[in-house]
Amino acid sequence: MKKFIISILVLSATFVGCSSDLDINRDPDSLDPSRAPLSAQLPAGITGIIGSEGASFAIIGGMWSQYWTQSNAANQYKQIDNYSISTSDYNGVWNGMYDGLGDIRNVKRRALAEGNWNYYLIATTLEVQASQVLTDFYGSIPYKEANNSSILEPKFNTGEEVYTYMIEDLNDALSKPLAASKGDVPGKDDLIFQGNMANWTKFANTLKLKIFMRQNYSSRKAIADAGIQQMIAAGTQFLTVDAGMAQFTDAPDQSNPLYEYNNRKLNVATNLRMSTTLASFFDANLDTRKAKYYLAGNSLNQGDYNSTAGAGTIAIVSLSPTTPALLMSKEESLFLQAEAMERYNGGTGAKALYDAAVNANFTRYGLSGALFVAGPYAYPTAGTLENKIEAIIVQKWIASFPGNGFEAFFEKNRTGYPKTSAVAQNAGSYVPGQIVYAKNGTTAGLFPRRIAYPLSERNANPNVPTLVPITTPVWWD
Repeated sequence: MKKFIISILVLSATFVGCSSDLDINRDPDSLDPSRAPLSAQLPAGITGIIGSEGASFAIIGGMWSQYWTQSNAANQYKQIDNYSISTSDYNGVWNGMYDGLGDIRNVKRRALAEGNWNYYLIATTLEVQASQVLTDFYGSIPYKEANNSSILEPKFNTGEEVYTYMIEDLNDALSKPLAASKGDVPGKDDLIFQGNMANWTKFANTLKLKIFMRQNYSSRKAIADAGIQQMIAAGTQFLTVDAGMAQFTDAPDQSNPLYEYNNRKLNVATNLRMSTTLASFFDANLDTRKAKYYLAGNSLNQGDYNSTAGAGTIAIVSLSPTTPALLMSKEESLFLQAEAMERYNGGTGAKALYDAAVNANFTRYGLSGALFVAGPYAYPTAGTLENKIEAIIVQKWIASFPGNGFEAFFEKNRTGYPKTSAVAQNAGSYVPGQIVYAKNGTTAGLFPRRIAYPLSERNANPNVPTLVPITTPVWWD
């Protein structure tokens, strides 16, 4: 993973400029964090997080959200598709995330000491975004003591603690006076917004909304309710653009992380195949996005990698080297806002936000969603609250393709949507789009809810919590 992170810095250099601020021939970890320019450490941290979330986590998220399934002519991802992923698998993504967070936290410490509130807000927002994904996948994680060179065996904070700290840290960064920021001004080294601090403020606000919303069904619902109601009452501004990297080209080490990882590094471009789960939903609604998500062919039932069907007849997932890698999409922000309006503001504005989100996802693929928001995907204005939440989350599930399927996985665990099928996909009563237990699943009918801590961390840190089955829900689930 580190090799991938470093190599993708070649792309970063194109946008930062050929200066001593970013020497792409050196491992960014070898830079002295107390002396290296913030403009050198920030892109290293961004690409570290983007590379990890957009590659390994994207594969797992897309499989468990049932966008794709393991090809019946290969073996690369069987342990994900059949839920046998274990502590010895995917060590690199944990290390890659914390490697990227190391650079981000160096930026944060330096920015705080220098009173550089622009970089402080950027670093805090990135720290929280990456930590949210980690804690939602693993549960307890190192947070307060993480990435501290004087603490070699950091304490693991519980998920509840991490959620509390993330809100506190965002509030702290948002409270700083950006107009009084000292020192360097972020620009091209900011690979997300190119120094647009208004967008960073909105991104931080939207992360707060997500963190509160994810606790909605948990024992901390009262905290979630109060936090969201306060944001609505204050007229908080949320993200209206994508937060991610879009500077990819069709060249080795310079392409979208999912494409780079799956199509180039592993050389298994035909391994991810169209899952019947999402494909059947598209077919039932004549959804034109299907031809953008997949190449021509039939679907494969989830987990049916022992099928004798000709592999050449099963559609391949359509991945592009230049697809942006997103920490949060415009659509995700709009769907979050729609849910907040529905739950906490009497539904005012919820339909408009939902329609805008659905239309934005069609537009992303050069399509029109007008007939769909007026037809099969019409917002159930006269329906129950649960009808409305289901509509929002199901469309968020679709819109998280291809690289943010882990967010759809988390939302399925939070809300129960898309619904779980009571029958296998080859049954005549199967309802298109319902999540099914993978045909060759190894967990006795129980779905995965988390990832096991990696062996590399268990060997290095005695504070790693006792392993639990991957079918064990995280605290908010």
